[in-house]
Amino acid sequence: MEDYKNVVADKPVEGDPAKPEVKPYKGKHIVREYVESILIAVLLAMVIRTFVVQAFKIPSGSMEDTLAIGDHILVNKFIYGAKIPFTNTRLLKIRDPHRGDVIVFEYPEDPSKDFIKRVIGTPGDTVEIKEKHVYVNGKLYENPHEVHKESDVIPKEMNPRDFKDPVKVPANSYFVMGDNRDRSYDSRFWGFVTMDKIKGLAFIKYWSWDSTKMRVRFGSIGKLIN
Repeated sequence: MEDYKNVVADKPVEGDPAKPEVKPYKGKHIVREYVESILIAVLLAMVIRTFVVQAFKIPSGSMEDTLAIGDHILVNKFIYGAKIPFTNTRLLKIRDPHRGDVIVFEYPEDPSKDFIKRVIGTPGDTVEIKEKHVYVNGKLYENPHEVHKESDVIPKEMNPRDFKDPVKVPANSYFVMGDNRDRSYDSRFWGFVTMDKIKGLAFIKYWSWDSTKMRVRFGSIGKLIN
């Protein structure tokens, strides 16, 4: 009986399978956790920005009164097909740009700059401008958002703002104009936007700041762009 008690009281023999050694749990270092979280957040942000939606700020008045200087907008990047970076390949296209769409695109003469204009002519259309009036395929095209803030009419010999001879829109290209027709630098001056330059469809204002009056334009926040 004494021998039995001594055996029970002794420490377990090292390596005894009946009493496996329990090692303390070592969690991830807090720095590593933060780094991983940041990397995942950055990756998700890049994926969303590249394939889903991207934010832009309006720097000029070429789209007044649809868009004002200081409006912050969101652009749908998948409706025309999400573009794979460094290629011209687009995935899961829903539709092509339509006449009347407000699009963001790389400025053809300087791809480092983004422009925003309204689609006026689609592939195969013939666009002509006479005394500020736009004709598409021989018919007057009146967009309810267009405004004219200059009363003078400029002869076509000076520049094509108010007069432009008929031009046919090539395949995979678009003729675009600003809603502020007299103060917009657009397809009348530099030509067409090719499909590979289009980034997406502007669809909503999420913020608006009037820097001249130093106030928020609350009435613009959440307003759809059409």
